[in-house]
Amino acid sequence: MAYDLSAELATGRGDGLRIAGIDEVGRGPLAGPVVACAVVLPADLSALPAGITDSKKLTAKKREALAPHLRQLCQLGIGQASVAEIDEMNILQATFLAMRRALAAVGGADHALIDGLHVPKGLPCPSTPIVEGDAKVLSIGAASIIAKVERDALMKQLAQDYPGYGWESNAGYGSAGHLAALAQLGVTPHHRRSFSPVANLCRADKVSSI
Repeated sequence: MAYDLSAELATGRGDGLRIAGIDEVGRGPLAGPVVACAVVLPADLSALPAGITDSKKLTAKKREALAPHLRQLCQLGIGQASVAEIDEMNILQATFLAMRRALAAVGGADHALIDGLHVPKGLPCPSTPIVEGDAKVLSIGAASIIAKVERDALMKQLAQDYPGYGWESNAGYGSAGHLAALAQLGVTPHHRRSFSPVANLCRADKVSSI
């Protein structure tokens, strides 16, 4: 399959520069960390599987099928920002922190392509924000898939320790079942207390922390 590499080429891939695509998953949930991934594509793209795009456009089954190939063929870096960091610095700055950590974990780059309107401050290389980059840019799309698979797996693990909230299926997002469980079971250490549904329940003293 021939992929569009215009963004990577425009920032130096054809000149031998190291280009990293970066995306994050988990800005909106009420629980769990925000997870970012940085991906440097291989020199030879011929072995890359078809269907790399915005993870939200793929089924869980398709993401799970693509992820092992991407892990094998690409250079990857994963970065997280914890619930405590989200509550301390706000979700946008925590997202940027996770992106910086992901870029460091992949070993840096000569240029970073970032999904979204803004780029994190403090990156050690030039960067370009690309709106809807996960659907337009191959390396960002690959990063979105890995970040989503990584975070979903983490939330499934946490669901085993904190059953009843449905994290294995809602990934910490504010589904009706999750909100009902908050009211009934209480707030866990993995809930974001700076997010209004959780903060409002805590202030109203309607739930107990566990």
